[in-house]
Amino acid sequence: MSVEAGIKVSKVSKWFGGLTALSDVTLEVEPGQTLALLGPNGAGKTTLLRIVAGLAKPSSGSARAGSEDLSESPESLRRQLGVLSHQTMLYEDLTARENLSFYGKLYGLDDLEMQVSSGLTAVGLNDRADDRVRTYSRGMKQRLAIARATIHDPEYLLFDEPYSGLDVTGRDILTERISSFREQGRTAILVTHYLHQALDLGDRFVMLAKGRVVGEGVCGEMGISDLEELYRKAGRDSE
Repeated sequence: MSVEAGIKVSKVSKWFGGLTALSDVTLEVEPGQTLALLGPNGAGKTTLLRIVAGLAKPSSGSARAGSEDLSESPESLRRQLGVLSHQTMLYEDLTARENLSFYGKLYGLDDLEMQVSSGLTAVGLNDRADDRVRTYSRGMKQRLAIARATIHDPEYLLFDEPYSGLDVTGRDILTERISSFREQGRTAILVTHYLHQALDLGDRFVMLAKGRVVGEGVCGEMGISDLEELYRKAGRDSE
């Protein structure tokens, strides 16, 4: 698969028993672009991201990265995904350094020690690298989870509410990291409730409500007041 390939979601629906979580969702992320995936709680954002990450299968439709079906999640494709979910996927009784070393070994990284040190520096945790994760604040754990999700330099970034739990310093670090990935030409989907960050970091946005696409556009052409009104309307539609 070419690393220049983007992500394409075609007519994806997902049902949980009698509950419809997603209904006929279609969207596309061009290679090297960041899509801001927006919507109120319960809109289906996390479910869609899990499908794109290969962690759940759609009930109908397809999600692809280039020619690869993401629901099949072959090993070669998983190695190109950097996933940050609501769970940090960290081992609380290991240190930050040990956590990143563990994941780096899983990915077979060369120069592991250097990559771990670089990852810790990037999220401002070098001074706490040898402390056990269970001693960390929620924001510090989130920052370490960002380093964990990107330790292998993935081509595709799938971030679900990465700003959750971060203080101002943590938000600044994350914004810098996402900006850096954009400059490197990574393809990304960013789920967030922070609309200013969505406009600043995204190339395009898609708004979901009740599992359906209710709005989309170019971030650079959308003012914050217009996006806030669209978000409020999506919230009303979800009631």
